[in-house]
Amino acid sequence: MSPALQAGGWGLLAGGALVLGAAVAWFVRVPPRLIAAVMAFGAGVLISALAFELMEEAYERGGLLSTGAGFIGGAAIYTLANWMLSRHGAKHRKRSNAQPSESEDSGSGAAIAIGALLDGIPESIVIGLSLLKGGAVSLVAVIAIFLSNIPEGLSSAAGMKKAGRSAAYVFGVWIAIAVASGVASWVGYALFREVSAGWVAATTAIAAGAILAMLADTMIPEAFAHTHDAAGLITVVGFFCAFVLSKLGG
Repeated sequence: MSPALQAGGWGLLAGGALVLGAAVAWFVRVPPRLIAAVMAFGAGVLISALAFELMEEAYERGGLLSTGAGFIGGAAIYTLANWMLSRHGAKHRKRSNAQPSESEDSGSGAAIAIGALLDGIPESIVIGLSLLKGGAVSLVAVIAIFLSNIPEGLSSAAGMKKAGRSAAYVFGVWIAIAVASGVASWVGYALFREVSAGWVAATTAIAAGAILAMLADTMIPEAFAHTHDAAGLITVVGFFCAFVLSKLGG
């Protein structure tokens, strides 16, 4: 199998965790506190992957300037896009109990779907970019993204269901995003395999900045909303688990 197809396959696998989480939320009544705890764990996993995989790799490839510019730029781009979507009803798209229904906020369904796509694309591009280093995907990054995608799909789908959205809408959104994740990973490899290390570093850092901004804007608030004082501890446990994976993988 070509590296580009491998990238797409790994991205599809990681994105498929969103569908898995959505299925659990749709068919099983999961307590909001448990959803929030899993969300906190997933946030910790992603923060660790950012620190020990993405940012370190970006720095090694392109140095401090391109890494810093990409990191801050990615956060700024995500923040702007998220602000625009929030004005149309997607502000609480990862909340398990605070999403608006279509009757309450017309157009919020599309905004929530686009927002979920916005959250997932940077992670998927990172998977494709990781193949550019040595021709093998970063299993740590794939595992971290997979583990964090489960609570994302779980919490958001629970909120969609509570807001009265149909099964066709819920699973249509997450299956489409899983497929888009595979495409984004393929693009991440195919588009950047011939460019300079500096551009790859900047792009990796852009994705990392967008992911961290997403965590701060969406996942961490949902985790704290129900776990409160336990959120920090659970996040640290997730961070440490991903840290161990990065060391074992190294």
